Amino acid sequence: MDERAIMSEHRPWGFYEVLSDTENHKVKRITVYPNKRLSLQRHKKRKEHWFFVSGQGVVILDKNEIPVTTGVSVDIDYNMIHRVENTGTQSLVYIEVQLGEYFGEDDIERIEDDYGRVQK
Repeated sequence: MDERAIMSEHRPWGFYEVLSDTENHKVKRITVYPNKRLSLQRHKKRKEHWFFVSGQGVVILDKNEIPVTTGVSVDIDYNMIHRVENTGTQSLVYIEVQLGEYFGEDDIERIEDDYGRVQK
């Protein structure tokens, strides 16, 4: 097993902690600050399962808007356009389980981004 130490990465929208990183899956705890959102994005080499543990927000899945709160889960398939936004006053926290062939941050295709990170 290729388990690595837990690491934390800060972003303009909040931060994430890698809880598990192995050859066949990756697990993150993601915290989104109030009134912040991640980029509108998709992945070619992985799918994701999100389980919300606190806060409230909205998930965009292709053209659908899904309200999320504690206990709600969302499945994101390969190439599905998605985004999460914190619409509450407290941090929105969810657990992300990634499955697929590759879990690197360079598998993020950003379509729209509030922080100027869209690929040209």
